[in-house]
Amino acid sequence: MGSGTMQLKNLRNNREAKVSLLNKDGSFNEEGFQKVDWVFDFPTEEKGEHISPRLLFMLSYFADRLAPGKTINIESAYRSPEYNQQIRENGNNAARTSTHQDGMALDFWLQGVAGKRLWQTIKAKNCGGVGHYGGKVVHLDAGRPRFWEAATSGTQAKEPDYNRHLFLSTDFDRYRPKDRIRLALSSLSNFDFGVQPVAQVFRVDDPHTPVTGIRLNHTAESDCLRIGDRKTSRLLTASLPAYLPAGRYTIKMEFCEKPYELMPSEAISNTIELTP
Repeated sequence: MGSGTMQLKNLRNNREAKVSLLNKDGSFNEEGFQKVDWVFDFPTEEKGEHISPRLLFMLSYFADRLAPGKTINIESAYRSPEYNQQIRENGNNAARTSTHQDGMALDFWLQGVAGKRLWQTIKAKNCGGVGHYGGKVVHLDAGRPRFWEAATSGTQAKEPDYNRHLFLSTDFDRYRPKDRIRLALSSLSNFDFGVQPVAQVFRVDDPHTPVTGIRLNHTAESDCLRIGDRKTSRLLTASLPAYLPAGRYTIKMEFCEKPYELMPSEAISNTIELTP
């Protein structure tokens, strides 16, 4: 995890701010996240969330490592679905299910750092999505770990997606027992499906035997929780059990009432670490 202190400059809207995501006691600084949303032009109140904290701490980590103290220059941050479609229609690099629409991505560069080196450094950590189209700009997202270059990006694919590339992620990588955890779906091409009300928790070293289940908040025993829009898909919450021992885990969410045969039947989250 990075320091959480960054100098951000959005070259699209000319907004710039120095942000600190952590208070001195290690707690999260709400004002810092609000500043990030402003720089990214992210509609916080409408969405009911901030720009992905996982994305921001990954960004901070790589900036601290490669260009400490330097400005993070942002070429593209949050995109509304309408704006993302406009970019696609203009023939530019924008996937139909772009994580920019979920507040989970940015395209950026660091002064004095070659784009190829930045891409290779992020790629080596296998912590999210990283793309390089040439030049100094690199795409970073907090979605499914993957990498690509211009020739392999597939951003202009025209075939239906059927939610085949969806990803389940958490806000952070580290939690404690009894913490509230938010589970967010990203890279969705279509809505109007359901999720089972209980998600399964697995140890990383035993992905076939669930340790426990965690019930999504506001669901009843027999519910198939409807996901009818992007906001609902981003605000699924649960509480981690008090008895869960320290270790590394993933969370599996299963889908119900799928509208497409090709849509996956389940999604596995990024790895989380539970600390005492």
